[in-house]
Amino acid sequence: MSHWNMQAIGRIESCYKEKFAIPRQPGLTPSAEAILHLLPPYDTPDAVRELAQFSHVWLVFVFHATAGQGWRPTVRPPKLGGNQRVGVFATRSTFRPNPIGLSVARLERIETDNGVRLHLAGADLLDGTPILDIKPYLAYADALPYASNGYADDGGQPLPVRFSAEADAQLLALQARHPRLRSLIAEVLAQDPRPGYADDPTRRYGMALYDLNILWCCDAAGALVISILPA
Repeated sequence: MSHWNMQAIGRIESCYKEKFAIPRQPGLTPSAEAILHLLPPYDTPDAVRELAQFSHVWLVFVFHATAGQGWRPTVRPPKLGGNQRVGVFATRSTFRPNPIGLSVARLERIETDNGVRLHLAGADLLDGTPILDIKPYLAYADALPYASNGYADDGGQPLPVRFSAEADAQLLALQARHPRLRSLIAEVLAQDPRPGYADDPTRRYGMALYDLNILWCCDAAGALVISILPA
């Protein structure tokens, strides 16, 4: 057989409302919140029995936002500045023959009172992402501390992040609704989500988190959060 039909078992409700600024790897923004809503007929407590014993889960998902754009044999990974091409199978690019991704997230709790909802942290998933499967993360088998990271070896320093007085006041007003918002913004911007070729200190960027638009820019001192407004 060369073709298989697959069905989504759930969908992600995420703080990331657009592709821009989503961290390029999971776990880099531990303050990022997401909820995995299981879909019928998989939304039964029996399907997640004993899953709460595990601290993390693997999520097999679909790159639904870019699936219609097809695949490319070579891509330009951000780790190489966006200027050098490598084979798609040497990357985690979204433009794959089968638009399937793999992510790991911290499992904070499971609710089964009305359907099944998995509360997650640190996920790098766009809002609405279809989930194909869930598997428990096994530290003794899945963590390989001596593995080689190739060109993707992490040698860079986090981008310093600071907040304007206006942004500080807006964060204070949003504290009750989004208690992790400051740390989430700082974690996302520390990864420098700009394209590798972008280095214009006068350019302002916007990113959508929850129902908010975060306006920011970069200068010699790092990232500056200018304002936080309703989207």
